[in-house]
Amino acid sequence: MTPVPLIERYRDRLPLEADDPVVTLNEGSTPLIESRVLSERVGAPAYLKFEGANPTGSFKDRGMTVAVSHAKASGAEAVICASTGNTAASCAAYAARAGLRGAVIVPEGKIAIGKLAQALMHGARVVALQGNFDEALRIVRELAEKHPIELVNSINPYRIEGQKTAAFEVVEELGEAPGALAIPVGNAGNVTAYWRGFRELGVAPVLYGFQAEGAAPLVRGEPVANPETIASAIRIGNPARWEEAMDAFTASRGRVAAVSDRQILDAYRWLADTVGVFCEPASAASVAGLLAHGMPVVEGDPPKSVVCVLTGHGLKDPDTALSKAPPVTNCENDLSAVERAVFD
Repeated sequence: MTPVPLIERYRDRLPLEADDPVVTLNEGSTPLIESRVLSERVGAPAYLKFEGANPTGSFKDRGMTVAVSHAKASGAEAVICASTGNTAASCAAYAARAGLRGAVIVPEGKIAIGKLAQALMHGARVVALQGNFDEALRIVRELAEKHPIELVNSINPYRIEGQKTAAFEVVEELGEAPGALAIPVGNAGNVTAYWRGFRELGVAPVLYGFQAEGAAPLVRGEPVANPETIASAIRIGNPARWEEAMDAFTASRGRVAAVSDRQILDAYRWLADTVGVFCEPASAASVAGLLAHGMPVVEGDPPKSVVCVLTGHGLKDPDTALSKAPPVTNCENDLSAVERAVFD
């Protein structure tokens, strides 16, 4: 059965007109995977919201379908974004789908090869900036002010509107709100969107956000000039949705904490070889944080369940995967040699 496009599924909750074009790749409806081994480790039912199952392999598609549909309806001829990778891939794909020009500005040498390949193959103009993401975002904001081009980063309100639908799906799948939501935090648009979605449904799970230690401005309480982490998708030093995210953590009685690159990579490997879910490193920050810091406790009681958001697919960053995976076993073209290689 063909999945219902996200906009059609939730049109009554999205700020689009009835006759607006729908630019879709059948995004959304991603799996919520129960993990017994994670449940045992955290002491409560634990689920993985695997956003890597979206068309371009990340949660960005949820917001991009709404943002690009609005851009198309408003007569835009092109869309642009700054990106550490996932937004670039999604922007390029949806621009191609809409018949619009796409341009992405990425930090030079700081984008995973899988994401770069996607943006290029979808026909976007890719510009590698000699600077970091925060500098790239400043420049695209200025470009959008000077030229008739739609900026589709998470500062675009239509992006947040699309991304909030993940909260709707979580509640629908569970039949109720989870006790807590653990989520990686980079530019802070996704945690802002989840909170908006939950509040529209009248529920309020505890939000537990995790940043990488080398890129943890919300934890430090100040911007990080030169953010560094293996988790490229959250390598951001000055989140665009800083205030909204902190408001969400406060209102949900949650908090934001940091995890090391080692903890992120350990969780990344553990999810793949124990749980069977291959996500990109930044995605694993949600699980790494839960394992490192434990379940959040509110007024003396831990939540009765937790959903960990896995924001992107592991194939987004094949270089990291191959560098951390066991080596391939070479073998002679002989039955007994293959038996030894497989069973010894």
